[in-house]
Amino acid sequence: MTAQLKSTSENGTMVLTLSNPSLRNALGPEIYSAGIEALNGAEGSDEIRSVVIVGEGKWFCAGGSLQRLSENRARDPSVQTESIESLHNWIDSIRTFPKPVIAAVEGAAAGAGFSLALACDLIVSARDAIFAASYSNVALSPDGGLSWQLARSLPRQLASEWLMQGERIEAARLHQAGVVNALAESGQALAAALAIASRLNARAPNALASIKELLNEAGGSTLSEHLAQERDHFVRNLHHPNAGIGIDAFLSKKTPRYS
Repeated sequence: MTAQLKSTSENGTMVLTLSNPSLRNALGPEIYSAGIEALNGAEGSDEIRSVVIVGEGKWFCAGGSLQRLSENRARDPSVQTESIESLHNWIDSIRTFPKPVIAAVEGAAAGAGFSLALACDLIVSARDAIFAASYSNVALSPDGGLSWQLARSLPRQLASEWLMQGERIEAARLHQAGVVNALAESGQALAAALAIASRLNARAPNALASIKELLNEAGGSTLSEHLAQERDHFVRNLHHPNAGIGIDAFLSKKTPRYS
């Protein structure tokens, strides 16, 4: 069965479901291109305020297919280069997508599946889910931005441990490290992610877009540069109609309804 990325909509949230259950939702080029296409469509939709990425069945994502990687070893290196660039284009599209993206993890997120979860703005995980940066187990190095994400999120020694040893990491440990935002009971990660998405959907989209952009840019800016970026975003958002709605609602103790 060919890997698919299924798209549904629920109360302003687009749910993207990784569907390759026979291979534990392993990723492939068809999913990368479908993911980019889905986000491009959602970006221009006023109806979609957030995105949740989930795996079909009991697994979130097993990462890349080892069978496909083994086959690519017999081909020109450009074949694998092109495949990884497709993955990276999807990862980059998630990071630059101006709306919140939430990963809902059940079962396991391994290899590029772990990278995919980390590319999202928030991660909700079942308590019994497992994460694994298992590249070194098969003599490979990370892709999908995994080393970049962990280097930014964790002390170097802990990132080195997880990447070099390739051991299974319990969701609770990731939660303690601040990498997973919320834990849910087994089978309830999607419901918990949708609940968070619903709360985010009620907030001003322009403000959330600014927050996401500022967080993305913070690592590559000096303090002076970032202060200027914060200034520009703040002034732009103050003069957006949603600021008037939010301030008036706060002062009058009403619930704001943002456009």
